[in-house]
Amino acid sequence: MCSYVWEHLEMGYIQGMCDLLAPLMVILDDESLAYSCFTQLMKRMSQNFPNGGAMDTRFANMRSLIQILDSELFELMQQNGDYTHFYFCYRWFLLDFKRELLYEDVFAVWEVIWVAPRISSKHFVLFLALALVTVYREIIMDNNMDFTDIIKFFNEMAERHDVQHILRIARELVHKVQSLMDNK
Repeated sequence: MCSYVWEHLEMGYIQGMCDLLAPLMVILDDESLAYSCFTQLMKRMSQNFPNGGAMDTRFANMRSLIQILDSELFELMQQNGDYTHFYFCYRWFLLDFKRELLYEDVFAVWEVIWVAPRISSKHFVLFLALALVTVYREIIMDNNMDFTDIIKFFNEMAERHDVQHILRIARELVHKVQSLMDNK
């Protein structure tokens, strides 16, 4: 981490970077290879950190996707303190869901995220986030959750998600949006 920060002083260290480096250190067990991979990862992820600009775009895209694909849930979010800003997804996007999943699941999800632009969608992380919300949609709706409730709920659900189910839902959502676009 020190080497990366030293070579990227304009960015410096930002909280969350260690979360992204740790799985690479575990799986690669070679500091120089982990550093190289982390440097490549940060080329994509640095836009999610403050001053990167990508986070606001992700929130806006989530807002649009939910509004189009699940207007009933969108209305609930607006009515209960308007959390259509989707700040509850911040940690998901910042760390590519690293804190939401068991360690072994992080690797599977990251592999899908990294390959998705070539085979599915360059915005696959949005569909993963949407899949998480979709999987728990009924709980959110039945409990009439507001912003505080949804933050608490997803914090309590961390490392308890069925990753294969969420990935399947995310792929289905990509296909659904692609179909909508094809039928325009």
